Amino acid sequence: MIAIWGTNFSLVKVAMRDFPELAFNAARLVVASTVFLAAMYFTNQAPRQVSRRDWTRLVLLGVVGTCLYQLFFLGGVKRTSVGNASLITGSSPIVITLLTAYLGHERIPPLRWAGVGLAMIGLYLVVGHHVQWTPESRLGDVLTIGSMLCWATYSVAAQPLLKVYSPLIVTGVSFISGSAWYLIVTLPTLATTSWTSISAGSWIAMVASGVLALSVSYLIWYTAIQRLGTTRTSVYSYLTPVVAMLVATVWIGEPIETNQLFGAGAILAGLAITRLVH
Repeated sequence: MIAIWGTNFSLVKVAMRDFPELAFNAARLVVASTVFLAAMYFTNQAPRQVSRRDWTRLVLLGVVGTCLYQLFFLGGVKRTSVGNASLITGSSPIVITLLTAYLGHERIPPLRWAGVGLAMIGLYLVVGHHVQWTPESRLGDVLTIGSMLCWATYSVAAQPLLKVYSPLIVTGVSFISGSAWYLIVTLPTLATTSWTSISAGSWIAMVASGVLALSVSYLIWYTAIQRLGTTRTSVYSYLTPVVAMLVATVWIGEPIETNQLFGAGAILAGLAITRLVH
């Protein structure tokens, strides 16, 4: 999952050369929703097994974790720097851990708190030197914070449902319902998009991003939450900027700085600590 998300940054850059932002995201949400529908059909995991009460929960989960998250995230990345967005988004494990402890879903041992904190320090060393605090970035920062809070809520709120239903049902139903709301909200923009002017390469990149970064990765995320818990799963997301850094170095020749190497080491040490705690 982390390998896919880290590589997805470069993949999105290729696709966005031709795709308008909202149209790109809408298209890949349709692709991912189609994959989820096919997966549920071929594995005989029909949503009809979901109770009426849980249907409401899953739809609300989709609104928060797919529709609002995608709208806030794209709006934030467009208006703020990559460093700001990476640092804010990367702080989600802290929020997830706090929410998990507050709701009593998991008992968080002190050593695991130490691992989360160490990984956060590592994240700052990897991307913190690119942070920019300018008036222009403030709205983008607020929107990115909103997307991070949506993702944290999405992750924690799903945990009780994962005790009843499979990760495919929870992920698929919530994702498809959230995608439907996203398409409704962005319909005016989609109607004016020149779809025929988009190159074949960008279409391929969009499909790859939809299948891998959304369908496959979301399913892995919820499967990990079901088996490992939200805290241990969320700490792995600290590795995303590390993978993105390595991919950028190989593909486009971006240099790796000394502080980034120390940061990557701190993140790996933080992950190792969280794995020691059961």
